[in-house]
Amino acid sequence: MAGSVVVGLDGTEQADAAAEWAADEAVLRGTGVHLVHVLEPSPDLLVPLVSREPVASWGEKLLAHTAARLRESRPGLSVTTRLLPSDPVTSLVLATEERGDLLVLGSRALGGVAGYLLGSVGMTVAGRIERPVVLVRAPDPPGRETLDADGPDGPGALDPESPEAPSSGAPVVVGVDLRDPVDGVLAFAFAEAASRRTEVRVVHARRLPLHDRLVPSGTPEARQAHAVSPEVLRSLEGLLEPWRERFPEVASTGRVVAGSAGQELPRAAEGAALVVVGRRTRRSTLGAHLGSVAHAVLHHVRAPVAVVPHD
Repeated sequence: MAGSVVVGLDGTEQADAAAEWAADEAVLRGTGVHLVHVLEPSPDLLVPLVSREPVASWGEKLLAHTAARLRESRPGLSVTTRLLPSDPVTSLVLATEERGDLLVLGSRALGGVAGYLLGSVGMTVAGRIERPVVLVRAPDPPGRETLDADGPDGPGALDPESPEAPSSGAPVVVGVDLRDPVDGVLAFAFAEAASRRTEVRVVHARRLPLHDRLVPSGTPEARQAHAVSPEVLRSLEGLLEPWRERFPEVASTGRVVAGSAGQELPRAAEGAALVVVGRRTRRSTLGAHLGSVAHAVLHHVRAPVAVVPHD
């Protein structure tokens, strides 16, 4: 039997959104949800109205309330709960590796932080754990326009007229590096698309030569044509061929774009149901961490983002 989908709760709307996404994912996988709450920091910082209650009591109520909501909205779904001790990073990693195949956390775009799982703890867990992690954003309030540090035309700019949630049949978008393709990342993306009965869009970002980046020549269309050589296209098609044979029910397309992956993948992910990126596992004295592409996608993409570790 597959492991549970583990969800970290901290009392924020982002964590609530993560729990809802995880419950739907568990239904698709035919497994259960395991809700966890770490006994720090004090919830006084998040919910002042319950600051007089002991931390453990607040956590138990949070878990019970969320579990009841998920069971009511999805009859038959198995939901288990557990309070975890201090040291949230270690507790979340161990709980997931013990009980689950996937960890789901709330996430937030560039800006302030609300809740300990949205800040350094959540990013550290995503950079350390050897299970896939999905980070889920809460829906933006109607009419809200979020801009990133690159300005209104940057990769994080959100179109106020675009839908708050992907439409039915929205694709799974996955970024690949043809110089270092990873089977585990594509396997995760195709399996997710198969369970959702949707398509996979595979994106490879190819950086232009230094001269072309310093002295742009011609139109964007001309630079794109320069980057997309027949050899690169054949390599991408060759990479996809075994996955198309393994998942014949999943339609897939490959696309090569000119530019950096950190900028182009968020653009390609507009309207996606899920965005999948890889993270190389690094075991060194500097500790595990997310790569620059994963950071860019997490900051700039409104869809849920799956970070898949690999060697």
